[in-house]
Amino acid sequence: MTNSPARHANRVAVVTGASSGIGEATARRLAASGAAVALIARRADRLETLAKEIDRDGGTALVLAADVADAEAMRAAAAEVEAKLGRADLLFNNAGVMLAAPIDELATADWQRMIDVNMSGLMNAIGAFVPHLVASAAEKGVADLVNTSSIGAQAVFPSFAVYVASKAYVTHLSKNLRADLGPKGVRVAAVEPGLVETELQGHVTDPGAIEWLDSVRETLTWLKPEDIAETVAFLTSLPARVNLQQVTVMPTAQV
Repeated sequence: MTNSPARHANRVAVVTGASSGIGEATARRLAASGAAVALIARRADRLETLAKEIDRDGGTALVLAADVADAEAMRAAAAEVEAKLGRADLLFNNAGVMLAAPIDELATADWQRMIDVNMSGLMNAIGAFVPHLVASAAEKGVADLVNTSSIGAQAVFPSFAVYVASKAYVTHLSKNLRADLGPKGVRVAAVEPGLVETELQGHVTDPGAIEWLDSVRETLTWLKPEDIAETVAFLTSLPARVNLQQVTVMPTAQV
């Protein structure tokens, strides 16, 4: 029943980081399940292609080229979503970057970029769309805020200190947001994927980190973006009384 094609009918979903990987797969999955989907990312060409494919398959998609690190752009995106699709009742807060280097290399520009996107960008989307979610929950009985974290929030990975710290922020923030938003009918969940085949690994330039990623790619089968998309579709289609607050999704062989 939860995987019914129309399970997200009459819902308006916003997906950040929608131009590739988990964001793209989740936008496709929610659209196939009946949601009107707003696609947010910086690469307009990728979003346009995705929107055409969603439209071709009978779905509805709105392209919004914007950087989540730009708070004003996110507020403008929220206004456009409301004008063209209606108030959002599902935000998949997924945009993120992963840059790795030993901390003593002092890659401060990379540190700042991860803070700007993974933390400030997350908050910019929350600031822009939480008013939608609260109003939608009052009208429909439920709304969903799903934040993409990482297994890194629970673990130690050499050379990834700032990245995993940013994801620990996402997980802990999500738990605390439930105290504010749960009583208003807005479910909050953190999804913590393990190793997933996406463009994220392509951000990494540190030789040691690349070597480690290559070695684990050879020893176990990684998740696909569609696996996380299915998880998001499931947890946002449960009865309004049910909130899966923290979901860790791991490759079967990853420990």
